Amino acid sequence: MEQQQIKLVVLDMAGTTVADQHEVEACFAKAARMSGLEASDEAILAAQGLSKRYVFQLFWRAQLGESHPDVEIQVDKSYAIFKDVLEAHYQTQPVFPTDGCLKLFSYLKQNNIKIALTTGFYRVVTDIILGRLGWLEGLDENRLGNESTIIQASIASDEVEHGRPAPLMIQKAMRLLGVSDPKQVINAGDTPSDLQSGHAAGVLLNLGVTNGTHTVEQLIGHPHDALIGSIDEIINLIEGIKEGRPSGKKADAYSF
Repeated sequence: MEQQQIKLVVLDMAGTTVADQHEVEACFAKAARMSGLEASDEAILAAQGLSKRYVFQLFWRAQLGESHPDVEIQVDKSYAIFKDVLEAHYQTQPVFPTDGCLKLFSYLKQNNIKIALTTGFYRVVTDIILGRLGWLEGLDENRLGNESTIIQASIASDEVEHGRPAPLMIQKAMRLLGVSDPKQVINAGDTPSDLQSGHAAGVLLNLGVTNGTHTVEQLIGHPHDALIGSIDEIINLIEGIKEGRPSGKKADAYSF
């Protein structure tokens, strides 16, 4: 049987590659309060990873009614406030990579495996975060890089027709980076929508990261091949694939 070869690792941003202490939820909650939207902390957390404008649509439809004529007006109002709050946060507060992120990036670079970052954020705030981390350097106007850049592609949710849980961001990254077989792709993220997206894309390994915004208990019920404590555990999984272990797993240590 032909040995599997990983060509691309697709990673979420906030909570997966970018440290997040629930700042995004806090910014969302602040925008909701300022615009008169009722949204519990639990509901906001459950919607992490989804396009934020879509989440405002869901919440306003629930509050006003599916066909209420003011839904889109209120969505626009909430989303505009959210963008101002979020952009101000990332422009003024420290931005750090998650534990294990740079170790994984280094390993992938050494092994000629491409890195694509996907996100529920829109392009403007995505670029603010990438710029603060130095990951924007060398990317072209389409946010594509090369073998010398830190990442090789950045895909934001406003650059595809449907954000997560649809697989379109993963599929766009594959297309832009010349990877045609999803069984040469690993997807990892810290939210249910990350896992739903990876499952829909049919990737070889669809991984839930449990040191981000969601716990093992919150992720275990969603489609996944393994739950990992930090993204540098992907190194062991890829090494397992090289050694011919089924799906790269070490016994049951990574499987739930």
